[in-house]
Amino acid sequence: MSKKILILYYSQSGQLTEIVDSISIPLIEAGATIEKITIKPKNDFPFPWTSDTFFDAMPECVLGETIELEAFTFKQERYDLIIFAYQPWFLSPSIPATSALKDTAVKKIMENTPVITLIGARNMWLNSQDKVKVLLKEANAILVGNIALVDKHNNHLSAVSILYWMLSGKKEKYLSIFPIPGVSDSDIKGSTAFGRTISYFLNKESWSGMQDTLIAQNAVVVKANLMFIEQRARKLFSIWANLIKNKSNRKPWVTAYKYYLLIALFIVAPIVIAINEVLFKPFLKKQINEKRKKYQTLN
Repeated sequence: MSKKILILYYSQSGQLTEIVDSISIPLIEAGATIEKITIKPKNDFPFPWTSDTFFDAMPECVLGETIELEAFTFKQERYDLIIFAYQPWFLSPSIPATSALKDTAVKKIMENTPVITLIGARNMWLNSQDKVKVLLKEANAILVGNIALVDKHNNHLSAVSILYWMLSGKKEKYLSIFPIPGVSDSDIKGSTAFGRTISYFLNKESWSGMQDTLIAQNAVVVKANLMFIEQRARKLFSIWANLIKNKSNRKPWVTAYKYYLLIALFIVAPIVIAINEVLFKPFLKKQINEKRKKYQTLN
């Protein structure tokens, strides 16, 4: 009997759809029955975004608030595996992703079912995955694997190129200078290797050792500098989210947050990273490796 797999995902730009399709290839070739369901907000977010609309979504995203979704209809009552594919917004799961994980029908279908999380991100996904883990636990799902595909370019270059893509809808070199934004085509195509690993352990009917295999395949790479930035930004994002959420006229505060974020990203972060590299990182290698392992594994 073929294995039944549900893939649940939300994609604005189409990038996550490409990743899902690539990882699915070996599973289909192995004879699995795959059901792909897109998360559909009743009032979807725009793509391309406007600057005001994008930054205005931050408070609700960080605070884990939900929106109304189109009802889910599943062909099966149970699945052998669920792949939940999502993208982070503002160091948190996107609002549609959070809304899906809190949906009654989704929680029911995930109960006591193996789940693999599949992330398509710019480069920071650690905090969002921590939040997804909590939601999966609340659904009594069984997290058996995690894969994170990211934009591998320099942090500042990728920030500029991603913003250009989000605000223009064009996945191309900004000013013919900056790199093409997003996960590279070669990495998307190469993710079929992760699909083969999933297929092997699925047919083996044991998930033991799968995450270690995925780590060895570089399916989950954690960079120390980005981990350092994200750990500190998490608290600040929460402060800003609560501050803006409680304002009757939030537009000036959203604008203030936007400029704070740009200053923090392009001016403050490089200085803080440089100080960390010289004064702290050489003496904290053990702690850094322990944290890196925590995010790579399923703990």
